[in-house]
Amino acid sequence: QVQLVESGGGLVQPGDSLTLSCLVSDERAENTYAMGWFRQAPGKERKDRELVASLDWNSSILYYTDSVQGRFTISRDNAKKTMYLQMNTLKPEDTAVYYCAADWTLDAVGSPSSYWGRGTQVTVSS
Repeated sequence: QVQLVESGGGLVQPGDSLTLSCLVSDERAENTYAMGWFRQAPGKERKDRELVASLDWNSSILYYTDSVQGRFTISRDNAKKTMYLQMNTLKPEDTAVYYCAADWTLDAVGSPSSYWGRGTQVTVSS
């Protein structure tokens, strides 16, 4: 069984930074899933979750949505089975529940059949 657990969310002020982590728990020694970070803004439904950033198993392919380009950095440590999202210069519109997802291929990350965490709340407010 594969479990994903997010951590690192919180309440911060505009301009602050946060780093989210996603730990993958399964029977394998290393994490070789393609993975991504999604967010669900307040009042939005699950089907409206936005892909924030994603990367393939060896970090050779990276993707960022336009609104976070230059502010967020996605990374992973396969030996620690952990994915990260460094978020800088946070804005109120970044407020959302952030979810990590994993799948066997990058194209499949975020599909209903992907592995999903339960999310961590990020609130950006003055």
